[in-house]
Amino acid sequence: MTGALLLILQAVIYFVTMAAVFRSRHQFGIGIFVCVLGVMHFLETYLAAVFFVQLPFGLISPGSTVMFSGKLMIFLLLYIKEDAETVRQPIYGLLVGNCLMVVLALILRLYSSVAELPGYRPNLTFLDDMGILMIWGTALLFFDSIALILIYEKLGQRIANTLLKRIFLSAAIVLTFDQLMFFIGLHLVSGVPISALYGGWIAKMAAAALYSALLVGYLRFIETSKPALAGPEPLLQVFDRLTFRHRYEDLLQKTGKDILTGTSDRGQFEAVAQSLIDQALAERKPVSLLMIDIDHFKNINDQHGHVTGDNVLKDVARSLGSSLRSGDRLFRYGGEEFVAICHDLDRADAATLAERLRANVEATTFVEPGVRATVSIGVTTADTGPVSTEQMIRDADARLYSAKRLGRNRVESAPVAS
Repeated sequence: MTGALLLILQAVIYFVTMAAVFRSRHQFGIGIFVCVLGVMHFLETYLAAVFFVQLPFGLISPGSTVMFSGKLMIFLLLYIKEDAETVRQPIYGLLVGNCLMVVLALILRLYSSVAELPGYRPNLTFLDDMGILMIWGTALLFFDSIALILIYEKLGQRIANTLLKRIFLSAAIVLTFDQLMFFIGLHLVSGVPISALYGGWIAKMAAAALYSALLVGYLRFIETSKPALAGPEPLLQVFDRLTFRHRYEDLLQKTGKDILTGTSDRGQFEAVAQSLIDQALAERKPVSLLMIDIDHFKNINDQHGHVTGDNVLKDVARSLGSSLRSGDRLFRYGGEEFVAICHDLDRADAATLAERLRANVEATTFVEPGVRATVSIGVTTADTGPVSTEQMIRDADARLYSAKRLGRNRVESAPVAS
């Protein structure tokens, strides 16, 4: 069997086996998957240090090219399908286990009268060298995993529709860094020649391509999901940040939303309104707040019933949401009242936007036949700070009641005093 074929066969067997174990986590738990990773770690490091295949472009180690590259891709799979909290658990376990191995090996040196058996002599120097390489490799794995997640997420903002390219580029960048850093440690400990550096790099690029194709196939045909995106984070904080990102986003899907209209609710408004206002003013940009009230909503409930009233609320919320800009935030403030916070919108533009909202609601064809509804809107704008949410609400509310006194289905605006 040729060396290249040997490596490819190993890679396919490695990925298929690990993917099958990973797939079984729902039946047997994630523990079996973590145990397999731990058992393979020693063999991976041992082969990376002493077992090389000579190919035309250099020395190739199956431990580094096949097993380490494969493990890194499996960690990416674990991140995509689970979360970063699950990813870091086996990494921490490997690091603690390797450190424990080195410490225990050092303690054994305190005993000088080791019993000698025929044909066997304990080689503690080899164990020390392996321990150093395993700790170094696991430390690199920790940073590699952080970098892989960050790059994968960052690339997702630019080439999200090309999953194969996204995974391959992420792996290629990280494996390039890893090859250089692990070779330094390996050369210092074992004295491997420079051909293992460039030969291993070429092989790892090929491994990245093969594993990327296998991983994409697994995600598309075995387990389907749409990975979430995240922006870059400071290196020392990224793992703690990513740990709860999926759970946080999932929680936001279940909380902070008004069940009836689908807009953000009053609690969400109170949680984020002041920060939205402060952020705009800190950037020296105006911020506008629109208080919106459905006209004669009580009459709609009294004449047509509360089911109809609920449908009107849904239709109005849908009309308002479709008329706002992409960065604007809409909240159901209470009852038939809504609030919109609009970043970088001065007084004149805010009045124009409010008028568009009013006109669109008036032109809305409601689900309930024969039912019409209009809204009155009070608008306030802050150009400089500090300005409190309460201050803007009071001012917009005053403008809203002015619009109602003047006949409803109209917009009244004025800047807030700062």
